[in-house]
Amino acid sequence: MPEPIDTRKVNDRRQLRFESAAELDRDIASLLEAERNGALRRTGNWELGQALGHIAAWASYPYEGYLPEMRPPWFVRMIGRLMKKRMLSGDMPAGFRIPKVEGGTWAIERMSSDEGAERCRVAFERLERETPAIPNPIFGPLTHDEWKRMNLGHAALHLSFFHPD
Repeated sequence: MPEPIDTRKVNDRRQLRFESAAELDRDIASLLEAERNGALRRTGNWELGQALGHIAAWASYPYEGYLPEMRPPWFVRMIGRLMKKRMLSGDMPAGFRIPKVEGGTWAIERMSSDEGAERCRVAFERLERETPAIPNPIFGPLTHDEWKRMNLGHAALHLSFFHPD
């Protein structure tokens, strides 16, 4: 098994910013096509299906509920609220790892790219239709627009490591 890449230090990432779920869908389609043609290059640790499943899971948590172990300590919530504007602007840091969580985050199970893409499609269709009811464990209550911006920024972060060469 290859040595994990420190994704904080990866300079070869695509510059992505999604303004809508439709833009995200188009990018996912181009990545799936590149993968089918053997032309997908990745500069991170995850496979495409794994990244898509992760993005979809985090977009679904505010509807279905967060895991009990996802409740951060008070000081993380305080710092997070100070960083809310940055996170909503789509400027999410690469390589962030949640302490004491295997793999550094939740929802990183391996799956096929098609399954991950379908999960993303379903999650973002729901996000377009409905405002999540469950507050974010770090940022607290968010508006519908803030939820969409945060999840599109999260998708851009993870998909920036995939290149449809």
